[in-house]
Amino acid sequence: MDIEQVRDHCMSKPGTMESFPFDEESLVFKVMGKMYALMNVESFLSINLKCDPEKAIELREQFAGVKPGYHMSKKHWNTVMTDGSVADEYLIEWLDDSYDLVVAGLPKALKEEFFRI
Repeated sequence: MDIEQVRDHCMSKPGTMESFPFDEESLVFKVMGKMYALMNVESFLSINLKCDPEKAIELREQFAGVKPGYHMSKKHWNTVMTDGSVADEYLIEWLDDSYDLVVAGLPKALKEEFFRI
């Protein structure tokens, strides 16, 4: 899966915005202002995804291409390698899980706004 396919998938999700809040290389996808994916557009070696803490540990134990979130909360974020060591189907599934986790955790006012989209 290449970076454009990941970007297209993210941008197809309601309420998603993309930005470069940290530098010119770190592309961030947010839903209603809350981050759910982060990747380097220059190298695209990995993607950081939010994850349920228990599932995050399970995925790290099952997949060599899943590591604790690089420069992120190790409890709530995983770094998933994009070198082919993780099947595209899993990457999409975990990207969707990250998005859904963030939507579920939105404050009430943002959640109401989200569901009007």
